[in-house]
Amino acid sequence: MNIHEYQAKEVLRNFNIATLKGIVADTPDQAVDAAKEMGGSLWVVKAQIHAGGRGKGGGVKLAKSLDEVREHAQSIIGMQLITHQTGPEGKQVNKVFIEQGCDIEKEYYVAALVDRATDRVVMMASSEGGMDIEEVADKTPELIHKVVVDPVTGLMPFQARQLAFAIGMKGKVVNKAVKQFIGLYNAFVSKDCSIAEINPLVETKQGDVITLDAKMNFDSNSLYRRPDIMEYRDLTEEDPAEIEASKSDLAFIKLDGSIGCLVNGAGLAMATMDIIKLHGSEPANFLDVGGGADKEKVTNAFKLILKDPNVKGVLVNIFGGIMKCDIIAEGVIAATKDLGLEVPLVVRLAGTNVELGKKLLSESGLNIIPADDLNDAAKKIVDAVKGGA
Repeated sequence: MNIHEYQAKEVLRNFNIATLKGIVADTPDQAVDAAKEMGGSLWVVKAQIHAGGRGKGGGVKLAKSLDEVREHAQSIIGMQLITHQTGPEGKQVNKVFIEQGCDIEKEYYVAALVDRATDRVVMMASSEGGMDIEEVADKTPELIHKVVVDPVTGLMPFQARQLAFAIGMKGKVVNKAVKQFIGLYNAFVSKDCSIAEINPLVETKQGDVITLDAKMNFDSNSLYRRPDIMEYRDLTEEDPAEIEASKSDLAFIKLDGSIGCLVNGAGLAMATMDIIKLHGSEPANFLDVGGGADKEKVTNAFKLILKDPNVKGVLVNIFGGIMKCDIIAEGVIAATKDLGLEVPLVVRLAGTNVELGKKLLSESGLNIIPADDLNDAAKKIVDAVKGGA
């Protein structure tokens, strides 16, 4: 789960990470009131969406007067902001964050993330703050420095100091940065993050170290024990189909293809998508109904797939272990009758109660194409979709 910049800063402040004063606003009038309340003569008006690259897309503007605060807020609120992370369709901006300005001396990048190679949290930092870290990694990888953290000890002060020295920090700034690095690591672990990123972390002309922008993403599997983080969830930033899926406890991600997939097990779901691509088509979704799904859950999953107007065919691929094949068959039949199936449907069943599941499907009177194995199933659904195109 993602949260907005202003929310990430609220979280980080609880871990002694320094940020500038800022107030979120939904309207231009609120933006002006926020600037007045903070005082000063320099403010930054920032679009709040779940995507990076906002500045390049015109979603971050500097204001040197209250009139400019209003002008920028009017232009940003309601805009369809397109960045390298939103895709060509962009995202609508519903609110802005009005933040005090500061005198920047130097910008840095720092993040905590899980490194799958070491199975540990890694602290990563670079002297090239304010830039896309992917671009830095591609063109100047030597400017990215990493520290692998032992989960028993956590990030040690000497490790944080090494990281600060590696990115060129000197003098009293180093000790201030060390506190920020340790705070970021503690926030990452304490809140079950998948990434916690500060970009840029700035050194000011006055010698302060301040988080100017922050991004936090949380492990969705841990949210049941993070009610404080769940309060930050912004449903306007999420795909409606994925919101509906979460209500039924379905692992669902919408994609751009034309073949809907209903599978049990994340690994099997990925293999199903891969083999669809191998046969020359594209999956319309990732959908894992899980190992213990019942008839109702399967029915909801099937309905969710068929609501996508881009879906021209559906592939059901089930290996019955805990999940029995007859339960899947009952769910498919119920959903198909309820919605009125108008696209090709291929079903491959294997495992527990497979013969019963196949019998239910064959006797349903529905136009269902059976398949013997995954390769056969993928070929049949791709051929059926292309034949109906």
